[in-house]
Amino acid sequence: MAGQLITQTSVPTAPTAAVPWGPRARAATTRIALVLLKRALLLAALLALVFAGVELLPGDAASATSERGESAADLALRRHALGLDRPVLERFWDWMSGLPTGDLGTSAHGERVADLVTTAFPNTLVLSGTALLLTALLSVTLASWAALRPEGRLDRIVTGASTAVFAVPEFVVAVALVLVLSLWTGWLPAVTLTDSDGTPSSWTMLILPVLALTVPQTGWNTRIARAALADEARAPYVEAAVFDGLAPRRVLLLHVLPGALPTIAAGLATSSGVLLGGAVAVETIFNYPGIGAVLTSAVADRDTPVIAGVTMLAGAAITVVLLVADLLRDVLTAGRR
Repeated sequence: MAGQLITQTSVPTAPTAAVPWGPRARAATTRIALVLLKRALLLAALLALVFAGVELLPGDAASATSERGESAADLALRRHALGLDRPVLERFWDWMSGLPTGDLGTSAHGERVADLVTTAFPNTLVLSGTALLLTALLSVTLASWAALRPEGRLDRIVTGASTAVFAVPEFVVAVALVLVLSLWTGWLPAVTLTDSDGTPSSWTMLILPVLALTVPQTGWNTRIARAALADEARAPYVEAAVFDGLAPRRVLLLHVLPGALPTIAAGLATSSGVLLGGAVAVETIFNYPGIGAVLTSAVADRDTPVIAGVTMLAGAAITVVLLVADLLRDVLTAGRR
């Protein structure tokens, strides 16, 4: 009826219940938590082995850092000040109990270990991170290039060269690079000079160390990527795309490569640990201001807290990279379903 006001009363509704996690999300969360717990326990066991291993070496931090002419009484006082007269298990527990607060102990020279490793570790992360990115780019490119013509000449060359390159240690590659690119040609500096903040004074000083780390790992990851692409190329949906007349490059980029990415990511994550380990030798050769110099000095001084601090940071960085790789693999695998 005209003029009639129609009022609408609001009907109270029940509050919307939160959408619970699905079984897949709960399973993924549980798996990640278990993986983190497992890796934390492995890291703790590794740190315990570090303390035990340094304890078995001849000498100790007091004698290694003592000055000439110190008496036995002076050494005893130094051992007491460093806590070396306490059982190794007690020292290990005290060191581990400081980790939640970021306390990595004190070095044999009286410096905070946290300051030592956090100053040098970013330089190592820049070095190994750049090498990891370059390794990923080169290995995927070479493997994809070879996969366009399976069993062809290029495929055989890439496969054979990647095997040969991976067999060469990082320090051998570093020496060869110095010989060719520095001593013979003078194109790049052979040693690293640092600024007042402890970083390399020029980006060109990163090239040789990065290449020394990248070359062997590119060989390893190229083989992994090539095998993953070959396995994925035999999938039924890839064969269907070929029968549909798609160009080889489109088949590779749109069908083969996405399916092989989880395996490629797992290989690159494994290389992260190798790169951090190889960085110690490479940094020593190029006088690079990273954890290599810190670790070498700490081993010579039998400085257990510094060695354990470097090990802990490297283990934590590798754990993060492996976790990211696991998550990426889960996302990519779920996206292909």
